[in-house]
Amino acid sequence: MRDHFTPGEVAERFDLTLDTLRYYEREGLLRRVDRAPSGHRRYRADDVELLGLIRCLRDTDMPIARLREFAELLQAGDHTGHDRLDVLRRHQDRLDQRIAELRANQAAIQHKIDHYVGVPADSAPRPVEETS
Repeated sequence: MRDHFTPGEVAERFDLTLDTLRYYEREGLLRRVDRAPSGHRRYRADDVELLGLIRCLRDTDMPIARLREFAELLQAGDHTGHDRLDVLRRHQDRLDQRIAELRANQAAIQHKIDHYVGVPADSAPRPVEETS
């Protein structure tokens, strides 16, 4: 893996906008981003790895405040490993609950689909005609 990546490369890799990358920086989800001699941002390989995790956590609805907490623990060093594990386990528990809810909803929808598939076309309700 290369040492540094441009904002455009990182945004494309994770399907993010440049505004989203800057937002993540402002929110403290990334360490201070390096700058090239020209002043342009350069993301380190470990920034890119962290962005992959941030993207995963955001895609599974982890709130920004909890992401910030996790990022601060990462930046604080190895002694925070237990606390980081706790953040991830709590998120995993919420995700498991959400998946169970989605599966229940999916089953209800499938039940309705099965019902409508079994209904003969000529017995379907007809639209009400207007009389004048």
